[in-house]
Amino acid sequence: MRVFLNRCRRRLMRLLGFRMLFGEAGAPHSRIAPSTCIEGEAHLQLADHVFIGQFNFIDASAGLVIEEGVQITNFCSIVTHSTHDALRINGRRFATQGGEPPGYLKAPVRLGAYSFVGPHSLIEPGSSLGKGAILCAYSQLRGAAPDFAIMAGQPARQVGDTRRRDAELLGRHPELREAYAAWAGAPR
Repeated sequence: MRVFLNRCRRRLMRLLGFRMLFGEAGAPHSRIAPSTCIEGEAHLQLADHVFIGQFNFIDASAGLVIEEGVQITNFCSIVTHSTHDALRINGRRFATQGGEPPGYLKAPVRLGAYSFVGPHSLIEPGSSLGKGAILCAYSQLRGAAPDFAIMAGQPARQVGDTRRRDAELLGRHPELREAYAAWAGAPR
């Protein structure tokens, strides 16, 4: 029932404007923009303190876990199934055969705690973004990105480690070390 009401709420808000909405069932501090389309919402596990910006497409039909503190910017696509290979290989047969045809890809996606998804990014079925990781703008994540990785490109490759950046900031603000260590472990 809550899923249905949230879906209706977002549709209504799309009609009224593009204001950010606060609070989801079980995640009262999370924010999802009304222009974000979520398919298969019943299979979405959304933690608290998540931000999902404007004009995203999120397919959770095969299972999507978004852990605490994740930020998904704007114009991103997260898909848990893909039919383009199956359609190309099977042609017209794709529409008439039952079940999942050869080439059909369906797998869950996980976004680790306090990870960041840059604008215009694509996350493919079966992918995972490690905790504290960054997926740079215009990147295509295919497979697993390790914890604290900075990922860039199409397909995305590791180009750095967020702990180096974090260590610099923690050096300037040592009062934040305890909060950081609570989710990330001791800084390098």
